[in-house]
Amino acid sequence: MEQRLNVQEKGQNALKTLFGIGSYLKKSHIDEALQNLIYFRVSQINSCAYCLDMHYKDARAKGETEQRLYGLSAWRESPYYTDRERAAFAWAEAVTACHVPDDVYSQAKGQFSDEELIDLTLAVTTINTWNRFNHAFMDITTPGSYRVGQFG
Repeated sequence: MEQRLNVQEKGQNALKTLFGIGSYLKKSHIDEALQNLIYFRVSQINSCAYCLDMHYKDARAKGETEQRLYGLSAWRESPYYTDRERAAFAWAEAVTACHVPDDVYSQAKGQFSDEELIDLTLAVTTINTWNRFNHAFMDITTPGSYRVGQFG
């Protein structure tokens, strides 16, 4: 796959904005472990190889188990996720599909405060943006090349 343009070089202002959102999310009330699971799940849906590599490595470095990562695409049938995580996964999938049914909203509201739900939505939309940048410009980064801590 050939890179279409060098976003790292030509898109510094746009990328600074995305990195700024990432800095905000690191300080949000959505814990980093859940954020990594959300980033991994949305990247599965969007088939973003680089983001899958990155968030798998970040999650493992923070203590996430392989079992929970391997089972994430089948989270509904897997017994090792909390109710809060399940609500977040349902929310992430619905927001990614641009259709949030009332029952998914109610489930999320039962697990997250208003501020947390806003931050969760920001996390979901941000990873969707990163996934789409990678697809639009033919993987702006090489899958497998990410090192934990590479971006801060």
